[in-house]
Amino acid sequence: MIPPGAPIVTAARMRAAEEALFRREPQLDVMERAGAAVAGAVARFARGSPILVLAGPGNNGGDAYAAARLLKAAGHDVAVAACGEPGTPAARAMLERWGGDVGALYQARPRPVLVDGLFGTGLTRPLERGIAPVLAELVAAARFSLAIDLPSGLATDSGADLGAPRGIGATLALGALKPAHLLDAGLERCGQVLLADIGIPVESDWRTVARPKLTAPGPRAHKYSRGLVVVVEGDMPGAARLAAHAAMAGGAGYTILACRDEGGGGPDALVRHRIANGDDLADFLTEKRIGGILIGPGLGRDRRAEGLLKAALNADLPLILDGDALTLLGKSAAAWLQRRTAATWLTPHAGEFGRMFEGNGDKIVQTIAAASESRTTIVHKGADTVIATPRGEARVLARASSWLSTAGTGDVLAGTLAAQVAAGNKDAAETAVWLHARAAALAGPAFIADALPMHLSQAISECL
Repeated sequence: MIPPGAPIVTAARMRAAEEALFRREPQLDVMERAGAAVAGAVARFARGSPILVLAGPGNNGGDAYAAARLLKAAGHDVAVAACGEPGTPAARAMLERWGGDVGALYQARPRPVLVDGLFGTGLTRPLERGIAPVLAELVAAARFSLAIDLPSGLATDSGADLGAPRGIGATLALGALKPAHLLDAGLERCGQVLLADIGIPVESDWRTVARPKLTAPGPRAHKYSRGLVVVVEGDMPGAARLAAHAAMAGGAGYTILACRDEGGGGPDALVRHRIANGDDLADFLTEKRIGGILIGPGLGRDRRAEGLLKAALNADLPLILDGDALTLLGKSAAAWLQRRTAATWLTPHAGEFGRMFEGNGDKIVQTIAAASESRTTIVHKGADTVIATPRGEARVLARASSWLSTAGTGDVLAGTLAAQVAAGNKDAAETAVWLHARAAALAGPAFIADALPMHLSQAISECL
């Protein structure tokens, strides 16, 4: 489980935080705390089994030597293997404190418990050809394996696979989470992510998504004060109905489906308002009580869809753009969105994001850059969902239910977001993402998107 609300820092930010601390406190004291945190975690999982500790040439290896010494002092059967001599003064000092035998990595024999302290934060190039297969074999042979800070072979700032082994059972992040714990290959290679506070003060505008704190409607609440959401229907009415249902279940007091046919299906509490074209929608959106407009789910990409989208963009009201609306904007997205004065939220998946924005770097960096360029809040969906604001803030939700990989779940997320926007929630995107993921967990395996709204009320109840 990813620790909620935890700071996320790049390798450079972590290095800067460590160096600032080392000016006030000996580095070896901090490394001893890291080693103690690792030893404590390993001891809980080892249950008396023999332990093999792998130490690299950097400070990650220093943490490994410290952990090995503490585990041995606690009575565990510990063997240490290394890939080269320590290359930093702190790591050399910890090797001396270990004082025991150190074998060569290539001659290490498997043990039931493995500690990977070869390469942690800061790795930017692939593991050497000889190291990667040896590490993979040792991990595969172990009953349980724990990585110190990061599994060896993950790019810290992107989570890219640089030769990381499969099968790591847990990763103990030291001081703060790194992007690799949450992105790309890190989703599979880190195992269970734990976080150890080793006394390094860390400040970051990037954090993991946390459970929101919500309040029940007050005694004077009414349907408009709780938020009026308008969902615009297009060529695929089912998508808009899914989104509207989610808006209703996600807390909106009043939900209107702007549609071609007033006699269509949907819950009885859903109000339907006939809209023939963009001009009709523009007239309707002059209603000042509207707290949020959602357009895009099943919208289509024809002239009528373009007219509806233009009307929504021109309305001076909070706007959520999803699905086909994002594709219609394409590379002109930033130019269109910069003209708006009201707040805007985008909910693209990777393909839609790529059709709108160009960028380099990891998913967090790209999403922040796009949010700044377009002056919007972006919910960049996926197994590693990244929320970014124009102010450079980022929230990351990783490892939500993989059963969300089914048609219509994105429409439910968009509707949930619309409800939170209309209610005036300043953390609408983070709240919606958490509620959506929690509803999926409550729905269990093999659900269909229609089932998700039915679990939103329970998810909300956990936040009151």
